[in-house]
Amino acid sequence: MLDKFNRSITYLRISVTNNCNLSCSYCMPDGFANQKLEKNLLSSEDIIKIVEVGTEIGIKKIRLTGGEPLLRKNIISLIRDIKNISGIEEVTLTTNGVLLKNMAKPLKEAGLDRINISIDTLDPIKYKKITRVGNIENVLAGIDAVNEAGFKNTKINAVLMPNFNANEIELIKKFCDDKGLALQRINHYSLSDINSIDRTYSAERPLSCGVCNRIRLTADGKIKPCLFSDNEIPIDLDNIKESLISAINIKPANGTKNSTRENWEIGG
Repeated sequence: MLDKFNRSITYLRISVTNNCNLSCSYCMPDGFANQKLEKNLLSSEDIIKIVEVGTEIGIKKIRLTGGEPLLRKNIISLIRDIKNISGIEEVTLTTNGVLLKNMAKPLKEAGLDRINISIDTLDPIKYKKITRVGNIENVLAGIDAVNEAGFKNTKINAVLMPNFNANEIELIKKFCDDKGLALQRINHYSLSDINSIDRTYSAERPLSCGVCNRIRLTADGKIKPCLFSDNEIPIDLDNIKESLISAINIKPANGTKNSTRENWEIGG
């Protein structure tokens, strides 16, 4: 389906949980205390129905996010079911990598196509500082498990932060090259103002608004047509197609700000 600005919307990002086992400072500025209780979350059956209807209007790619999506107890069966939906060409997942050591193989067996792993530094001390609770060794073991499971085109997501990790980018790039991974650099930003995107460094994300082909489904059942917008449409499970169409029709030409949700509530 085309939006009002002739962009073809083929990509649905689904946040499957608000929970996370890290507390990264740029994602949860106030830490775990800022998290809302999980309630009124979409069931797996509801998510499957939404994806099925989404294919009718041109959705072809699904990315599962969170919070930390691997914390959802039935994530393996959910991936398998989405992968089996006619019209879905690719199912991917973004994770902090903490749980991948034991889950990479089951994810591959379920049919997951690709994985993005978030890691902003290779320094154990700095990693603990930015995640507040994380141990980088768990993520490094997860990366090895992903390679051993046979995943290809795995990406490392690194948020570029002046005075924190900008001096590590070449080191992270070499790490990726050595492991057969692709580095995806993300300029640091605040959802409260799209003009906050720090463009000091060359980066692959965020995308420019003119080529954005995605909408987002929050864990509590709202469709967000734009990351940098307060607009959202509650999903009507009795009329899913109309909900999706309505959200696409209010997708702005350019994002401005999101003042109602944090990154962990949207899935980035």
